[in-house]
Amino acid sequence: MRWKHLGVAVALGAGLAACATTTSPTGRTQYMAYSDSQLNQMGAQAFAEMKSKQKTQTGGQQSAYVQCVVKALVAQLPPEWRQLQWETAVFVDDSPNAFALPGGKVGVNTGMFTVAKNQDQLAAVIGHEIGHVYARHTNERVSRQSATSTGLAVLGALAGARYGQAGSDLVTQGGGTLAQMGLLLPFSRTQETESDQIGQQLMAQAGFDPGQAVDLWQNMVAASANRSPEWLSTHPDPQNRIRALEARTPSLQPVYEAARKAGHTPRCGS
Repeated sequence: MRWKHLGVAVALGAGLAACATTTSPTGRTQYMAYSDSQLNQMGAQAFAEMKSKQKTQTGGQQSAYVQCVVKALVAQLPPEWRQLQWETAVFVDDSPNAFALPGGKVGVNTGMFTVAKNQDQLAAVIGHEIGHVYARHTNERVSRQSATSTGLAVLGALAGARYGQAGSDLVTQGGGTLAQMGLLLPFSRTQETESDQIGQQLMAQAGFDPGQAVDLWQNMVAASANRSPEWLSTHPDPQNRIRALEARTPSLQPVYEAARKAGHTPRCGS
């Protein structure tokens, strides 16, 4: 019986070693267990399912507004990312939210327009979400969660070999809580901070005012209430986020001004 558990542990450990190492747009080391094509297919399927289950706007001013902002931002991505089949949808939902999925699928809730007061602030939101796609954060997240689950299974198998089922359960159940608190959530905050950086850079390159990212998050803070503490959240503390955006803005102003002089002057509306 012990040899059976050990065999499982060895097999699972070999699966962990199969992850590929890549580098994010900001230079951070990442570990990927899935191909881009796999994630792009999953993103397209999820987007299609969301559109089938939720009410969306067909055409109209807000849809054109979102498409205009997305087009301007995507134009600043490297060629291989511009070649994705980018698609947008406006969901009829009062919550101020937006997202982007692998494969270039961008969704914006109608409630976002009450918080993003102009095209620059909407570009801050969408640029952040595109940053998640560009940095392959979904792949990274599911790869990390898969590796964490596999690692706990390995430890559980070894504990079971030594202490029986009770030992295995203690490791896998207790370890799951520790992994969530100490690995998965903080890592998600790293991704969010990285997307802020990428999104603010993209909006400046596209001719959107990078300083408006600060105003956008101030609006978001005013519209939200009763957040969880930062250490229990997948997102950075809003005030920490605002300070980081403020700190980057001066270095991005020359990028923004150069983009405008080069003819990048988006006229998307609002």
